[in-house]
Amino acid sequence: MTGHRDLSLWFDTLDEDVTPRPRLSGDLDVDVAIVGAGYTGLWTAYYLAEADPSLRIAVLEREFAGFGASGRNGGWCSALFPAGLAKVARTSTRERAIAQQRAMNATVDEVGRVVEAEGIDCGYTKGGTVILARTHVQTRRAWDMVEDQHAWGFGKEDFRYLDADEARARVGAADVLGGVYTPHTAAIQPAKLARGLAEAVERRGVAIYEGTPVTLIDDGAAVTPYGTVRADVVVRATEGYTPELPGFRRDLAPVYSLMIATEPLPQDMWDEIGLAERETFSDFRHLIVYGQRTSDGRLAFGGRGAPYHYGSKVRPEYDRDDHVFAELRRVLRELFPVTADVPISHQWGGALGVPRDWFASCGIDRHRKLAWAGGYVGDGVGTTNLAGRTLADLIRDRYTDLTRLPWVQHRSPRWEPEPLRWLGTNIGLRVMTAADGEEARTKKNSKLAHAFGRFLGH
Repeated sequence: MTGHRDLSLWFDTLDEDVTPRPRLSGDLDVDVAIVGAGYTGLWTAYYLAEADPSLRIAVLEREFAGFGASGRNGGWCSALFPAGLAKVARTSTRERAIAQQRAMNATVDEVGRVVEAEGIDCGYTKGGTVILARTHVQTRRAWDMVEDQHAWGFGKEDFRYLDADEARARVGAADVLGGVYTPHTAAIQPAKLARGLAEAVERRGVAIYEGTPVTLIDDGAAVTPYGTVRADVVVRATEGYTPELPGFRRDLAPVYSLMIATEPLPQDMWDEIGLAERETFSDFRHLIVYGQRTSDGRLAFGGRGAPYHYGSKVRPEYDRDDHVFAELRRVLRELFPVTADVPISHQWGGALGVPRDWFASCGIDRHRKLAWAGGYVGDGVGTTNLAGRTLADLIRDRYTDLTRLPWVQHRSPRWEPEPLRWLGTNIGLRVMTAADGEEARTKKNSKLAHAFGRFLGH
């Protein structure tokens, strides 16, 4: 397929071309229809087919497997859940919030297990995450994070404060004052994971129909231009593309995250940068940045900051924003001055799904014959696996530890109608950007950023 290599570094470095699978060719009756062949849809199909090989499962995909965020993300298979422990506990109990986080921690290892079992060569390396503190305000945030996690019963084996020397030993960034380390993250090559999962579900008898856009989900039916698929359960696994479906426009807001990648770096440069165990890295600024050392020796680095587009529009031209790319290059040079003259080989982006309360969810509505999972706010590589296992239990009507987790059947409020959604989201992004540049000198912008962060659910 021409053009797929332009989607991301990850697609460009695939070992093979993407050959489209056949599209749907008429009406179809199945047990489970899954809309979307990203991680959520593929993991759900994988665990359903593994649990009950007799199930008739069809996956419907507008483009091709891994086309969306699953093939464009930062490659963090992490235990991050977008809603904090206190927020989760407020909707359930302290014990269930802790169970949710422990399930997320275990999910990182579950992904590694499946990758090994299925022979998926996606560079899975569990090196953990280092969150750097580079200002005194960020140092306070680092201490607060560690103390908060320990208060919830997670020990140093889960979250550990790093002093300046310890942090620099892992990540040789400039102006490092300290940081936090958690082992619960693996670096991966995202497109290889998505493509490998698609092949794994096909080996289990699941049908994947590519080039098949779903235009309507309606009580056990997924309607496409090429036929209607009727099922006992239709799974909506569309994340950032969800607002394009009738009836779901305000369920999730598509917010763009953009990335850049360097050419492969020489070993002497890596000796200075560190990341010897392929730790993923970030810092404590308001607007999220994230990076990893790829298995072929590049720095892949991304961040938020691209504008939300009026009416929750998702367009290919939004995948690239020269202003954001320039800012990412600036921040990367600021973090690692040694990269100042290193060529940038790839620039790309894509939409992620943000619920109004920043609380990911999965669930099932038997009356509507609808199941769903999503709202990962960019932390979906690991969370989608937990979603797939949980949906497999829910669809098969099993009551398990997974189906008792507090994100199951959670209902986020809908986003405000336009223009309030556009105004609030973009003003919040601007204030947080300004706060990151000024917080070392004044607390005023930091307080404003906190207020708008609450609007955005941050």
